[in-house]
Amino acid sequence: MSKTTNKYSPEVRQRAVRLVLENSGQHESRWAAIVSVSAKIGCAANTLNDWVKKAEVDRGDRAGVTTEMAERMKALERENRELRQANEILRKASAYFAQAELDRRSRT
Repeated sequence: MSKTTNKYSPEVRQRAVRLVLENSGQHESRWAAIVSVSAKIGCAANTLNDWVKKAEVDRGDRAGVTTEMAERMKALERENRELRQANEILRKASAYFAQAELDRRSRT
């Protein structure tokens, strides 16, 4: 699992995406708009393209998993992992105490 730092604030990202979407008609292609805006804010064009695609998914204009749903899935996967670990601990503790009880009974 890699940790990345967000160099750009959410406000900068939103503004850049808005600029691309609003100014796409002023350029010969969407990619040209992305390249133009990315040069102005100092990010890679592919990065801005990813932001635009994600914004479209979040708005429902493009198929895919929304940011909200991805966060929810991540939280549920974390909870599932923690519950599996807790169950494993309880299973081992139960087996340990059951064996201890059998040992105690066999000694008496």
